[in-house]
Amino acid sequence: MNNKDEQLDDYRSLQLLDEISKNHELTQRDLSRKLGVALGLINSYLKNLVSKGYITVSTIPRKRYTYYLTPHGFTEKSRLTYRHLQNFTTLYRVARRDFRNLFMKLSGSGPKRIAFCGIDEVTEIAYLSLKETGLELAAIFDAEPSKKGFLGYEILGFDDIKRIDPDIIVITSFKSDDVLKDALLAAGVDAARICSIGSGGWLKKIEGPAI
Repeated sequence: MNNKDEQLDDYRSLQLLDEISKNHELTQRDLSRKLGVALGLINSYLKNLVSKGYITVSTIPRKRYTYYLTPHGFTEKSRLTYRHLQNFTTLYRVARRDFRNLFMKLSGSGPKRIAFCGIDEVTEIAYLSLKETGLELAAIFDAEPSKKGFLGYEILGFDDIKRIDPDIIVITSFKSDDVLKDALLAAGVDAARICSIGSGGWLKKIEGPAI
């Protein structure tokens, strides 16, 4: 397993431990939906966490399972949380710089209506950087649309891209950078209209281990 895979595994483990600590009645399907991870992978991660002694499993009626954090699990969750916060500080600095440079370049090259694609830790960083340049945020797209919205914007699906017709779509997710780019291309978006400060290299930009 390479370093990037280990970092992703740590992040997924933290997400699972956090969700289980808040609600032990979540099913594997619930966790899959909440985290946007395939059901088979959720099953694999849970088995790994059980084998390490971080969670226990109890059977309830109707062949359902409940998951509980063990004392070791709470300790591991605290460790991963602390590590994640340290890495997020570095991620914030790197992403803030790179988004600012990207939007300054775009502001001087013609395109004015910018859309974001992807929701995670860096989306708000991208928004703060965009507001400094006077560019317009036309919409936010994601593989999972939501009327709940983000930063006051409804999260739209890829079917809405043609209707909104932004000049440029900026990928604002460091976890799903390549996946979102492929999805945009599949939706018929011209590659020239897609911008990313990641290009598969987010973690390489961050000094030290990152989650």
